Amino acid sequence: MNGFGDAALVLAGHGSTLNAESGEPVWRHADTFRRQGRFAEVQECFWKLEPSFSSVLHLVISPRVFVVPLFITEGYFTRRIIPRELGLCRNGAESFPRVQQRGGRRIHYTLPVGTHPRMTRVLAERAKGTLDRHPFPFRPPDADVSLFIAGHGTGNDANSRRIVEEQARRLGEEGDFHDVHAVFMEEEPRIERCYELAGCSHLVVVPFFISDGLHSFEDIPVMLGEPAARVAERMAGNLPTWKNPTSRNGKLVWYSRSIGLDPGMTGVILDRVREIDTGTA
Repeated sequence: MNGFGDAALVLAGHGSTLNAESGEPVWRHADTFRRQGRFAEVQECFWKLEPSFSSVLHLVISPRVFVVPLFITEGYFTRRIIPRELGLCRNGAESFPRVQQRGGRRIHYTLPVGTHPRMTRVLAERAKGTLDRHPFPFRPPDADVSLFIAGHGTGNDANSRRIVEEQARRLGEEGDFHDVHAVFMEEEPRIERCYELAGCSHLVVVPFFISDGLHSFEDIPVMLGEPAARVAERMAGNLPTWKNPTSRNGKLVWYSRSIGLDPGMTGVILDRVREIDTGTA
């Protein structure tokens, strides 16, 4: 049991009533941990789906509870909404103990998965795996590929941009790809600029989002140049909205799924639990 036989693992995601795919990463990773049997209990919770953040602690009985936010950044939801709904802080407070004794149980609230250093390798493997699965007309060497990490970006939260840029910097320093760039939906450089920023003729774009929601399924393919009507038609038919690879603006472009379903995420989640359990978070 690796020391967690008396503990519950709670995976917290955003979820959406508009997109059936939104909860899939949480559900799938929860199922993986159930099969592994590392924890006495495994439970999902969401902001926009059931069970809710506010009710989840009533659904587990273990004396130790580890709550791991499946979010990209340490932002509004992870600093305010989830802690408030769990009863770990008062409304609006961003400073609170991440380990608290409540009702005879010890609640451990971890940092989000997206800020973990291991995410660099998850992003790299996501890009390489996409190239491996779609080698037509040939699989270009990593060194001949420009990698783009696509984030949301928002003027309301500097962390949203910072984490994407940090991952792009780390991937660039590792040197596997020809060049690496951070691009954004709502900030400069915009995703549409990837063609001018690319240092070579092969591009792979990895959306730095947990779930394959409307941003990754619809918005980003349109920003990359796919006609909106075609994207809508393929979404209606439950088909991929980007064909790998697609020739666009003199470049050959591969586009991956979001990183939330990557198998490497299981290790990131477990690392977050171990960090807070040993006091190294």
